[in-house]
Amino acid sequence: MIASARAPSSAVTLLRVAGALALATLVVSCGQPQQAGGPPPPAVTVTPPTKRVVTDTDEYVGRFVAVDSVEVRARVSGYLDGVHFKDGQLVKQGDLLFTIDKRPFQNTLDQARASLVQARSNLTFTEADFTRGQQLVRDKTITDQTFEQRSQAYRNAQAAVSNAEATIRQAELDLEFTELKAQINGRIGDRRVSPGNLVTGGAAGNTTLLATTVSIDPIRFEFTFDEASFLRYERMSKLGRDVASRGAGVEIMLKLIDEKEFTHNGTMDFVDNVIDRSTGTIRGRAVFANTNGVFTPGMFARVRVPASQPYEALLVPDLAVGTEQIRKYVLVVDGENTARQKYVTLGQLTPDGLRVIKDGIGPDDRVMISGLMQARAGMKVRPQQAGAAPPGPPGAPGGPPAAK
Repeated sequence: MIASARAPSSAVTLLRVAGALALATLVVSCGQPQQAGGPPPPAVTVTPPTKRVVTDTDEYVGRFVAVDSVEVRARVSGYLDGVHFKDGQLVKQGDLLFTIDKRPFQNTLDQARASLVQARSNLTFTEADFTRGQQLVRDKTITDQTFEQRSQAYRNAQAAVSNAEATIRQAELDLEFTELKAQINGRIGDRRVSPGNLVTGGAAGNTTLLATTVSIDPIRFEFTFDEASFLRYERMSKLGRDVASRGAGVEIMLKLIDEKEFTHNGTMDFVDNVIDRSTGTIRGRAVFANTNGVFTPGMFARVRVPASQPYEALLVPDLAVGTEQIRKYVLVVDGENTARQKYVTLGQLTPDGLRVIKDGIGPDDRVMISGLMQARAGMKVRPQQAGAAPPGPPGAPGGPPAAK
């Protein structure tokens, strides 16, 4: 009976202790400030669009071509006697490249000179005979027929001298043609024929190709552009500032396939007069300096040409541009610090990483350039001007107010 009476007393004691602890906890919690109900708005960096005068450009791929290209072919036939260059070396106009065996041509020249001496000797005799005949025919010593025979002999002797002189000139020319010299400054390829082989010369189509020489500096760059671009250029050409302005010397930029930037300057010097029917394109050509010889005929490169007149445009960092399916947009922060999505029309990308915005934003918009992964359209944000000190946490000096 005593044990059963003590049991209820212990249970009551435990209940009282638990109630006291709960009351104490409630009192403590009421004395502490309540914590914020959610995370603070994300911090983002904003900047106004940059105003700059820009010019739209188009890019094309093309090849380098030599200004001058000469095939070295013999004008006379004979055995190749010598090669006077190393394959692939630079040559100057007038440098000796090949020689053909001169001996047959020297013999022909000597024979022509001997024939000339004989013809002149005959001319001297017939001239004297003709002079005597003039007096004799006046004195009726010889007949008119005899005098005509002497006149004919004198004229034939004159013609023989002229023929011999022409034969000498041709023989001298053939002898000169045995030395093949460079016609242009440039780089010569490899020799196609070794000494000792018979070389076919002349004006026929089966002449022997000995080597090819191409000019190096300056060098041309040829590319093609479509008909729509050509029409756009033509409408701009009245101002003389686009690629279709023949002879206007419009400056263009070029980069090689292993270069990241367009660093080479050139000028347009030709646009073709017909559009290719099969491709619907027209050929353009520019000239570039090539003092170091890096540009090689046949080499691919990319060229950038002006496609508009200079105009003032708004530019934003390219990293601020987002993609929604096929549309491009930027996030801007309005006056209530809310992120808003604006669809934009993009222009070209400048070398310093700025993107031209042709339509969609204004000069006073605050464009988000960082924090884009945390912000969404319609979300409150903590904007920070680019270049300013970062904002502090909520409730701290310089930061947003603490949530209540």
